[in-house]
Amino acid sequence: MKEITTQDLIKKYQQDQQIKIIDVREDDEVALGKAPGALHIPLGDVANRVQELNKDEHYYVICRSGGRSATACKILAENNIDCTNIAGGMLAWDEEVEI
Repeated sequence: MKEITTQDLIKKYQQDQQIKIIDVREDDEVALGKAPGALHIPLGDVANRVQELNKDEHYYVICRSGGRSATACKILAENNIDCTNIAGGMLAWDEEVEI
């Protein structure tokens, strides 16, 4: 499984704000703030919503600390979705968040 640190992802985002981020945390967690532009799909819904994703795109997947996003990446990879786990998750995110 591919992984990227939040610091490296933030650098990528600053260069290309069109990158695709999926936040797999629960509603109450996302209400506190999420990465700018992130698509919210709770982990429990990922398998049922995979058809919403474009197989020609690359997705970066985030959660609180990196565990749930790793699980989501496994589900996405099984469905031929190209993705990278964001190591450290929102706990390591030190930039502005979208509320």
